[in-house]
Amino acid sequence: MPRPADPKARSALIASARAEFAKRGVKGARISDITAASGLSKGAFYLHFPSKEALFAALVEGFLEELERLATERLSRMERFRAEYGMPGPGDVATRSERYRAFLRLEAALDVEMLELMWDQRELVTALIVGSQGTAFESVMWDVVDREVERIAREFHHLRGQQPDTPDVDPSLFGSFVVGTYLLLARRMGRLTQKPDLATWAVGLQRLMHEGSLPREPVPQAAAYARPSSPPSTRRRHARAANPHRPPRKRP
Repeated sequence: MPRPADPKARSALIASARAEFAKRGVKGARISDITAASGLSKGAFYLHFPSKEALFAALVEGFLEELERLATERLSRMERFRAEYGMPGPGDVATRSERYRAFLRLEAALDVEMLELMWDQRELVTALIVGSQGTAFESVMWDVVDREVERIAREFHHLRGQQPDTPDVDPSLFGSFVVGTYLLLARRMGRLTQKPDLATWAVGLQRLMHEGSLPREPVPQAAAYARPSSPPSTRRRHARAANPHRPPRKRP
């Protein structure tokens, strides 16, 4: 009668495998290192997984299921927002209307959920980005990237009120910019030992995406270009103090 699999052992193997995959990639990770890090035997490993590739596939499948859940939840909440408030347009962005601010709050809350998933799965994401080359998993992350670029491009098009034939910024280019930023953040997470403030990241990213880096209260043009008057030199100040009735010297 086969020995039943211990769920705690499975969890320990998965945790150790994530670290090994992030460090050495799928090809470089060894079962012996995974079992040594988890304090289990190779027999325990094969009781749960037929190979390291099967273990990695299980990790990827769970990650993709969570991504799909978040994507479905995001679509549902955005549709509810549009039905209740309508989609913010260029005028909302320019005036920072309450509808636009509510939209940013919703987007930031949804982004926090995505960032939380990226943080929890940072070792796996690192392995997918830099450690899956030459394996069957090489295209997984880039398939996700293509899907996210399309989603963001659609939202950008609606928000800016652009016509497909005459956009001033190509929506797909904007989507690539945003997703590229998140990829860099995911890579950065893989190197961090302490969890960053993901809520602050999400708010900052939303403002950058929709408003750029310009200040919200621009400096008036006259003040921005006014040349400040330089103080008189020390010698001139002393001369005036010694002879206050002397007329100022005219420059040639």
